[in-house]
Amino acid sequence: QVQLVESGGGLVQAGGSLRLSCAVSERTSSSYAMAWFRQAPGKERTLVAAINWNNGNTYHADSVKGRFTISRDNAKNTVYLQMNSLKPEDTAVYYCATKGLLGSLVAVHRYHTWGQGTQVTVSS
Repeated sequence: QVQLVESGGGLVQAGGSLRLSCAVSERTSSSYAMAWFRQAPGKERTLVAAINWNNGNTYHADSVKGRFTISRDNAKNTVYLQMNSLKPEDTAVYYCATKGLLGSLVAVHRYHTWGQGTQVTVSS
Protein backbone atom coordinates (compact mmCIF):
# COMPACT_ATOMS: atom_id res chain seq x y z
CA GLN A 1 0.00 0.00 0.00
CA VAL A 2 1.45 3.31 -1.11
CA GLN A 3 1.75 5.91 1.63
CA LEU A 4 1.87 9.67 1.17
CA VAL A 5 3.26 12.16 3.65
CA GLU A 6 2.72 15.88 3.12
CA SER A 7 4.63 18.76 4.64
CA GLY A 8 5.18 22.46 4.16
CA GLY A 9 1.89 24.09 5.08
CA GLY A 10 1.60 27.08 7.35
CA LEU A 11 0.47 30.66 7.78
CA VAL A 12 1.54 33.27 5.26
CA GLN A 13 0.48 36.79 4.34
CA ALA A 14 -1.25 37.51 1.07
CA GLY A 15 1.29 37.78 -1.72
CA GLY A 16 3.65 35.36 -0.01
CA SER A 17 4.87 31.93 -1.01
CA LEU A 18 4.88 28.41 0.34
CA ARG A 19 6.14 25.10 -0.98
CA LEU A 20 4.32 21.89 -0.19
CA SER A 21 6.00 18.51 -0.40
CA CYS A 22 4.53 15.04 -0.72
CA ALA A 23 6.79 12.06 -0.19
CA VAL A 24 5.66 8.76 -1.70
CA SER A 25 6.69 5.50 -0.03
CA GLU A 26 7.11 3.74 -3.37
CA ARG A 27 6.34 4.25 -7.01
CA THR A 28 4.39 1.50 -8.68
CA SER A 29 1.79 1.25 -11.42
CA SER A 30 -0.77 2.25 -8.79
CA SER A 31 1.08 5.54 -8.22
CA TYR A 32 1.45 6.54 -11.87
CA ALA A 33 0.42 10.15 -11.32
CA MET A 34 0.23 12.53 -8.40
CA ALA A 35 -2.01 15.44 -7.63
CA TRP A 36 -2.70 18.16 -5.13
CA PHE A 37 -6.26 18.80 -4.02
CA ARG A 38 -7.57 21.36 -1.58
CA GLN A 39 -10.62 21.68 0.59
CA ALA A 40 -11.77 24.87 2.23
CA PRO A 41 -14.25 24.82 5.15
CA GLY A 42 -17.74 24.06 3.90
CA LYS A 43 -16.58 23.45 0.35
CA GLU A 44 -15.90 20.43 -1.80
CA ARG A 45 -12.42 19.06 -2.35
CA THR A 46 -11.10 20.30 -5.69
CA LEU A 47 -8.18 19.42 -7.92
CA VAL A 48 -5.43 22.02 -7.90
CA ALA A 49 -2.64 20.44 -9.94
CA ALA A 50 -1.45 17.06 -11.15
CA ILE A 51 1.66 15.53 -12.67
CA ASN A 52 2.65 12.33 -14.44
CA TRP A 53 5.71 10.69 -12.86
CA ASN A 54 7.16 9.42 -16.13
CA ASN A 55 6.82 12.18 -18.69
CA GLY A 56 6.26 15.14 -16.39
CA ASN A 57 3.01 16.21 -18.04
CA THR A 58 1.13 18.56 -15.77
CA TYR A 59 -2.28 20.04 -15.17
CA HIS A 60 -3.05 23.22 -13.24
CA ALA A 61 -6.51 24.48 -12.39
CA ASP A 62 -7.42 27.84 -13.89
CA SER A 63 -7.64 29.38 -10.43
CA VAL A 64 -3.93 28.74 -9.78
CA LYS A 65 -2.38 29.01 -13.25
CA GLY A 66 0.57 31.36 -13.27
CA ARG A 67 0.84 31.23 -9.46
CA PHE A 68 1.23 27.56 -8.52
CA THR A 69 3.59 25.03 -10.06
CA ILE A 70 3.60 21.29 -9.53
CA SER A 71 6.87 19.42 -10.01
CA ARG A 72 8.44 16.12 -9.10
CA ASP A 73 11.79 14.73 -8.08
CA ASN A 74 11.87 11.13 -9.26
CA ALA A 75 15.03 10.32 -7.33
CA LYS A 76 13.40 11.42 -4.07
CA ASN A 77 9.91 10.07 -4.86
CA THR A 78 8.63 13.51 -3.93
CA VAL A 79 6.15 15.86 -5.53
CA TYR A 80 6.09 19.57 -4.81
CA LEU A 81 3.58 22.37 -5.10
CA GLN A 82 5.23 25.77 -5.27
CA MET A 83 2.63 28.39 -4.40
CA ASN A 84 3.39 32.03 -5.15
CA SER A 85 1.29 35.18 -4.96
CA LEU A 86 -0.96 33.51 -2.43
CA LYS A 87 -4.42 34.90 -1.84
CA PRO A 88 -6.77 34.54 1.14
CA GLU A 89 -9.02 32.38 -1.04
CA ASP A 90 -6.19 29.84 -1.29
CA THR A 91 -6.74 29.05 2.38
CA ALA A 92 -7.57 25.35 2.67
CA VAL A 93 -6.33 21.96 3.72
CA TYR A 94 -4.14 20.67 0.90
CA TYR A 95 -3.99 16.95 0.18
CA CYS A 96 -1.76 15.00 -2.12
CA ALA A 97 -3.12 11.93 -3.82
CA THR A 98 -2.06 9.28 -6.28
CA LYS A 99 -3.71 7.36 -9.08
CA GLY A 100 -2.82 4.50 -11.38
CA LEU A 101 -2.59 4.25 -15.14
CA LEU A 102 -6.26 4.54 -15.98
CA GLY A 103 -7.79 7.89 -16.79
CA SER A 104 -6.31 11.30 -17.39
CA LEU A 105 -4.68 13.54 -14.81
CA VAL A 106 -8.03 15.24 -14.21
CA ALA A 107 -9.95 12.00 -13.63
CA VAL A 108 -10.47 12.87 -9.99
CA HIS A 109 -12.42 9.70 -9.20
CA ARG A 110 -9.31 7.67 -10.07
CA TYR A 111 -7.23 9.05 -7.19
CA HIS A 112 -7.28 6.31 -4.61
CA THR A 113 -4.70 7.04 -1.92
CA TRP A 114 -4.50 10.26 0.05
CA GLY A 115 -2.14 11.97 2.42
CA GLN A 116 -3.21 13.31 5.79
CA GLY A 117 -3.48 16.90 4.57
CA THR A 118 -1.60 20.06 5.46
CA GLN A 119 -3.19 23.37 6.40
CA VAL A 120 -2.42 26.46 4.35
CA THR A 121 -3.71 29.74 5.76
CA VAL A 122 -3.30 33.02 3.88
CA SER A 123 -3.99 36.17 5.85
CA SER A 124 -5.10 39.39 4.21
